[in-house]
Amino acid sequence: MKAIYPAVLWIGIYLALVLAPLLILFAGPRPPGGGFWWDLSMAIGFAAIAMLGVQFVLTARFRRAAAPFGIDILYYFHRYMAVFAFALVCAHYGVIRVVNPDSLGSINPLTASGHMTAGRGALLCFVLVIVSSLWRKPLRLPYEVWRRGHVLLTIIGLTLAAVHIEGVDYYIEAPGRRLFWIAFVTFWVLLVVYVRLIKPWYMRRHPYRVVEVRPETANSTTVAVQAEGHAGIRFQSGQFAWLTLRASPFALKEHPFSIASSAASPHRLEFTIKNLGDFTSTVPSITPGETAYLDGPYGAFCVDRFDSPGFVFVAGGVGIAPIMSMLRTLADRHDPRPLLLVYANSREAGVIFHDALESLKARLNLEIVHVLQQPPAGWRGECGMVTEALLDRTLPGNRHELDYFLCGPKPMTQCVEDALHALKVPLGRVHSELFDLV
Repeated sequence: MKAIYPAVLWIGIYLALVLAPLLILFAGPRPPGGGFWWDLSMAIGFAAIAMLGVQFVLTARFRRAAAPFGIDILYYFHRYMAVFAFALVCAHYGVIRVVNPDSLGSINPLTASGHMTAGRGALLCFVLVIVSSLWRKPLRLPYEVWRRGHVLLTIIGLTLAAVHIEGVDYYIEAPGRRLFWIAFVTFWVLLVVYVRLIKPWYMRRHPYRVVEVRPETANSTTVAVQAEGHAGIRFQSGQFAWLTLRASPFALKEHPFSIASSAASPHRLEFTIKNLGDFTSTVPSITPGETAYLDGPYGAFCVDRFDSPGFVFVAGGVGIAPIMSMLRTLADRHDPRPLLLVYANSREAGVIFHDALESLKARLNLEIVHVLQQPPAGWRGECGMVTEALLDRTLPGNRHELDYFLCGPKPMTQCVEDALHALKVPLGRVHSELFDLV
């Protein structure tokens, strides 16, 4: 029950940050001559800007705020709330367009008032942010280009929105309300300064050195980094970090990867990365001696959070990386509990950590079930997909008492979740790592 309290606390803080502008700006007497629909459009506009400003909090990677949920959940929440806030921005404009179109003035920026042009500019920025985020992959925008544009457009959009609100001067003309509005804008600015300047500065002062680069399969590589001049980061097995290579931490060229090494070695971390294009295709060319930077650890996908009589792991492809960290950590702790790993791959040649997993059997009470979609001739293991029938004949008799950790492509994870539900495994015992953050 205690674990729920931090989550409730952070949800309350989020709601307070979103609702505070409305409660304060609309407290007391309202300016005359507005009417219901006008006041409603103003309320929608303030709510939208407050939500968009708080979006920076969701992606600032405050570890205590992320811990009760997992940062992957926060990023999905960030995505959905951004769409909802954008809908409010459109509704704010739409209501005014219907009930008082004359107040919008000319659309020509050469003749329109500056604050109205700023509002239209903010709307355009938010349109570009939403379109480029929801359809980044169909538009084939490189991740790094998209991310820099995402940050820049959001900052410009919020700045223009603040100029628009200040220029309209409606509801903030009272000294107390204006002071609050200035404080709220200052909060946004300080948050951006922290995320884009202070945190990268700290990372730059705590560098890592690449000490090993080894191929695992034809399209996956492990990069090992070691802390240089500091103790490294203490992490829980199964967590991940943002890794920056061949760039400054100020350059916004970081990428999230699961830590594959044991939590018993916080000074030396390993990341196993599959070649999926863009940055990942350059990983095999990295050489020992190069400088790296880390921002982490993050994530709630960890066995340390659960006191279970045993664990079941279901991995697909490179989804084995965080699970490998858990297994290595449990081995270093000489954990005697029974463990089952169901590991799905397309081909036998694509099995990452094949030899390392076999060696872990000597150190753990570990059973491994390999599942191949395209098995070679003479294969005696499981074939096809990880199905309910496969799990039913593989899981131990006390399956309802165990905790399950799933990591892999989303279709596989969803199928396994459905299968476990059909097998009456309690929902609270199934923990999935959301594979795609961006």
